[in-house]
Amino acid sequence: MSGPRHDPALFHHRDLIEIRRALVSVSDKSGLLDLAAALSAADVEIVSTGSTAKTIAGAGFAVTEVSSITGFPESLDGRVKTLHPSVHAGILADLRLESHIAQLQELEIQAFQLVVVNLYPFSETVASGAAPDDVIEQIDIGGPALVRASAKNHANVAIAVSPNTYPQIIEALTTGGTSLETRRNLAATAFAHTAAYDTGVATWFAAQLGASALPSDGVFDPAAPLPESGFPKLVERSVALAHTLRYGENSHQRAALYLEPQGHGIAQAEQLNGKEMSYNNFVDADAAVRAAWDFAEPAVAIVKHANPCGIAVSSSTALDPIASAHLRAHECDPVSAFGGVIAANRTVTLGMAETVKEIFTEVLVAPDFEPDALKLLQTKKNLRILRLPAEYARPAVELKQISGGVLMQTSDGFPDYTTDAWQLVSGEPADADTLADLVFAWKACRSVKSNAILLAQNGASVGVGMGQVNRVDSCHLAVSRAGARAAGSVAASDAFFPFADGLQVLLDAGVRAVVQPGGSVRDAEVIEAAQNAGVTMYVTGERHFFH
Repeated sequence: MSGPRHDPALFHHRDLIEIRRALVSVSDKSGLLDLAAALSAADVEIVSTGSTAKTIAGAGFAVTEVSSITGFPESLDGRVKTLHPSVHAGILADLRLESHIAQLQELEIQAFQLVVVNLYPFSETVASGAAPDDVIEQIDIGGPALVRASAKNHANVAIAVSPNTYPQIIEALTTGGTSLETRRNLAATAFAHTAAYDTGVATWFAAQLGASALPSDGVFDPAAPLPESGFPKLVERSVALAHTLRYGENSHQRAALYLEPQGHGIAQAEQLNGKEMSYNNFVDADAAVRAAWDFAEPAVAIVKHANPCGIAVSSSTALDPIASAHLRAHECDPVSAFGGVIAANRTVTLGMAETVKEIFTEVLVAPDFEPDALKLLQTKKNLRILRLPAEYARPAVELKQISGGVLMQTSDGFPDYTTDAWQLVSGEPADADTLADLVFAWKACRSVKSNAILLAQNGASVGVGMGQVNRVDSCHLAVSRAGARAAGSVAASDAFFPFADGLQVLLDAGVRAVVQPGGSVRDAEVIEAAQNAGVTMYVTGERHFFH
């Protein structure tokens, strides 16, 4: 059966389309009343459903209930509202075709030029730990149908799926209508939105079934924990373009930021001040947050080129813990900290802000800022200030692109960390303070690029050797950066010492205790060197490479 015949004179995209009729049905009411006010002021007929209609009417704006359009009441506890020809014909009619115009007139159906829909909060309901029946009720049916229909017919209809796009719609009301370019962009965002939503639903079902029961086209959300039964057969990841960046890692590279649906990471951080974030700013900020969030205590990490140049937790006697942590992290390597990126895992206080203000810093990211601290920091017009989403958490699974494929692994970290598995292989058992320093160094070392050696004293790094192609050079680098502070410090190595030569560099510098994974074929040689020096050494049985 052939499709409709197109009149060549009519087969073209109309550019500017005036908005005269809008269908509005949203779960997220953010910005709804501002949009309703603009639509009302422009004499646009607003057709709406359920709680959305009540909200609009309650604010004093005229609204037409969708049931008066369909001639059918909302039914089955709201499961059936908009699934009706009077709605979908008004959305899907291609007004470039005389035949479609004639059919609308014959059926007495009016066309929509705008559809505003966002979907039931499925992922949020899953995250809340809701019962399966409650989760299923948040699987939207009518919403995705409206979104897809509108996006398909973007030649005639604008689709808004996020409050972030409302300003574009409000502007269009004052400039004669939506342009074809705007409608195309909105349609692309809409299809990404429904794809991500469907992925979330499929992911939840996969988790209910277990990976071993997944069909061949089962999907998996990398933001969710891996099922106990193993890795998924298919990974689908839907991300939406947020904006293009000035350039990439280097000025000749193009770059853009994409957002994961329901993401709560550095990409979703709210920028409160400063210049536009660059590609490298995002990379370094993510690395800094990754480092600071390894600690339960108030902690600060300062990063340069994705490597920490200072990590510290607060002094136990500090009256301003996060300010203390920052000062101690900065003291590790003030030269490298110049132009660095700072992450704090607590609200930034005025005390910390006063110190940061005096240091050239590219980015400062934290869960929040005291009002006086933010006011002071905003006097630094070029300082990029980011507030992390309240829901921030390290993803359970990490993906890394390689040519021709993607690697997946569970994230590395220290949840509820204990030293129960550590084995003392040299020297006396560490006292409480030394053991605390060893634990700190072991955690801090994880965020340093391999080969990694980190020296620490009193809960703060004093020397970092990172990214070297052999462990001896990393040891030399850590000691040289620490200087006189190396004497009496503790050391952590992210992987075993293949020979005793690297360890000897640390021993000669006066390191008093060492923690390392062990597992080398020359462990006996390395341990003997520690024993000969009378130095305490623990092996953990696990390594923390970070490439």
